[in-house]
Amino acid sequence: MNELLIWILAAAAAVLVVLLLWLGRVRQRRAREDAERREAQRLAQAQAEHAARAAQLATAQEAATGAPEAPLAAAAEARRLAEQARQQAEAQRDSEEITRRIAEAEAARLAQERARQEAHEALQAEEAAARERAEREAAEQAEATRAQAAAEAEARARAEREAAEQAQREAAEREAAEAARLAAEADARAQAEREAAEAAALAESLAREQAEREAAEREAAEAAQRAAREAREQIERDAAEARAAAEAARAAEETRLQAEAAERELAVQQALQAPPPETAPTRELRADELLVVVADDSKIVRVKLSRLLAGQGYRVALADSGEQALDLLAAERPHVLITDVEMPGIDGFELTRQVRATPHWAALPVLMITSSDDKTEAAAAAGVTQLLGKPFSEEALLAAIERARLAVRVSA
Repeated sequence: MNELLIWILAAAAAVLVVLLLWLGRVRQRRAREDAERREAQRLAQAQAEHAARAAQLATAQEAATGAPEAPLAAAAEARRLAEQARQQAEAQRDSEEITRRIAEAEAARLAQERARQEAHEALQAEEAAARERAEREAAEQAEATRAQAAAEAEARARAEREAAEQAQREAAEREAAEAARLAAEADARAQAEREAAEAAALAESLAREQAEREAAEREAAEAAQRAAREAREQIERDAAEARAAAEAARAAEETRLQAEAAERELAVQQALQAPPPETAPTRELRADELLVVVADDSKIVRVKLSRLLAGQGYRVALADSGEQALDLLAAERPHVLITDVEMPGIDGFELTRQVRATPHWAALPVLMITSSDDKTEAAAAAGVTQLLGKPFSEEALLAAIERARLAVRVSA
């Protein structure tokens, strides 16, 4: 836009200069024509005066030579001279007119030549000015181009520097994210190992307590059976002794022996009917004691569930397949199993059926997560405790786990 405006202004200035030059040449041509016309008039007047003087001189000479002639001859001569002077004057006027026309033609030709010359000079001056202006504009354009190229080069260099810095920042961020991910995975593995060790220790402790409790119950039952057996044996011995004594004094001692036998029988019955020893007191399972096994082939789902359950204080064991989940169930004593439907190898339905078929795990709550709406009947047939859809409600999942926790009782 600026360049177009500059060209328009330059064209207007050139037209103005040409117009001023043309007006100057017109004024100069008119001045020359006036001067040439005055010069022609002066020359014609001088020629007329010269012719008059020549005529007067000729008349004077004739008068000097023809003085003796008659007056008629003088009058005729005078008329002849007058006619001759008149003719000469007309000839002079014609000559002056021709001279004036020739002078005007010559002046016009010279004026045209001068005009052509001036036009040529003006054109050359205009061309020189145009060339100079074009060279100046070309130089300015070249300078502007160089400045623009320098600016573009600077902009490219700046963009390249910024891109390199951005790439370095992104690389650093990726490295930091990768380091954070690795650290998180290491922490998760360490947490899982700690939780697995804690679960193993807890399972061993619970198994030991259960074994001790069962052993105590067996010993108590055996002691009761022994006491009953010893009582029966004692009764039998007493009865034998009584029968032996009765043979000697059966008639006298029959009533006493029967009373003693009745008392002993009553004691035995009271011993057999005595309530079993009181069991140890129990309590609810704490959240940090609850172990949840998560079986899903998606790492994203495993990490999401692990973070959700760990945030509630639960212990979590992760499995990426049904086989690994069975191994965890055999090694640990989990309280809840969360499984996906579709997994490589053993899927969620088969995993649930195997859990229900094992007496040790038959009562384990199984929560199944699926994105399909047509799995309800298959899940119920396999023995799934609760079916959750994808995306699942975290509140529903945590409520089901909490119900499973409250259903478990451990020794106080």
